[in-house]
Amino acid sequence: MIAEQTLEQDILEVVKRITEEKIIPRAAEVDKTDQFPHDLVQILGENGLLTMSLPEEYGGINANSALLSKVIEELSRGLTMMGTTMLSTHTVIRMVSMVAREEQKEKFFKTMTSGHKLCAICITEPHAGSDARSLSTSAKKNPNGGYILNGTKIFVTLAQVAEYYLVFAKTNPDEMSAFLVHKDSPGLKYGKIEDKMGLHGSMTGDIILEDCLVDDDALIGEIGQGWQILAELGNAMRSWGAASIALGIAQSALDHAVAYAKERKQFNKRLGDFQALRFMLADCAMQLEAARCLVRETNRRVDLEAPKCSYETMAMVSMSKCFATDMAMKVTTDAVQIFGGYGYIREYPVERLMRDAKVFQILDGSNQVQRMIIGSNLMRG
Repeated sequence: MIAEQTLEQDILEVVKRITEEKIIPRAAEVDKTDQFPHDLVQILGENGLLTMSLPEEYGGINANSALLSKVIEELSRGLTMMGTTMLSTHTVIRMVSMVAREEQKEKFFKTMTSGHKLCAICITEPHAGSDARSLSTSAKKNPNGGYILNGTKIFVTLAQVAEYYLVFAKTNPDEMSAFLVHKDSPGLKYGKIEDKMGLHGSMTGDIILEDCLVDDDALIGEIGQGWQILAELGNAMRSWGAASIALGIAQSALDHAVAYAKERKQFNKRLGDFQALRFMLADCAMQLEAARCLVRETNRRVDLEAPKCSYETMAMVSMSKCFATDMAMKVTTDAVQIFGGYGYIREYPVERLMRDAKVFQILDGSNQVQRMIIGSNLMRG
């Protein structure tokens, strides 16, 4: 246990150093240019952060949800898209780890250990968002072997920079399956990159599959297991994913707001000396710490119950995602208010954080859907 705690502390110290020295100085530039920062991602790879969740025999440390959450939170404090890059890549790694056959794992893991490879998950379609069961991308058995995939996936994080895409497709009208598709697969094409309000640099775009031919071993798990993979594995990852990114965004906003309230003077007093603003800062700090405690406890339970979590724990995952992302939106909005007119100007970071926070109330299962899950759990039995 002591060795595990020491390893975690060492990793988090490295991550904090990377965030402070490399990521934060580049955050405004990445937001302005909306260009994917390959050099920053390379730094993640060089420090083993992109392979953390791989088994030890493949160079990873089999990182659990609790550790991934803390690392993603810290990286997101520096720049939000660093958190989504980690989330996307480790979601695919963990799903493959849990359901793929041994020979599939070996091939995939070996590829991931060479260089600084990224992974993307492809679920959302033009007419299928939160309702994954209604997706229309199809996977037909090829008479000559393998599968032929057809369809369009939208809002794919790392759309044109990933090595592998985990594609969810219908293998018949009533069943969904998961396929690990390499970027060089014939028939895989790139569509437009979205011009987003926030989350700049994340390369969010379309993946187009036109008679995309993949081998038989591209099928991850069993035919028809796609919904189970999403429901049991994908949903559990919200607590170390979107919720943790929200913590990082909110912490950054609060840090900036406190520093500004100490420095800025009005009526010969610091802003922070006015009770109204001091109460705003106090509320932000309370909400952030409450969200962090919920996320930490949820990830502890997820790790204890993995790979299949109870209904109660899955409801806590939804609580974590919903509460943390709503909190981040509130804290960043208050931070802009504390900055006053300067908060609305791009020279200052809080407006970027506010724009980044908004999307996490929507992606990875909207907060309205999370409330439905929480309510359904309360009404069970």
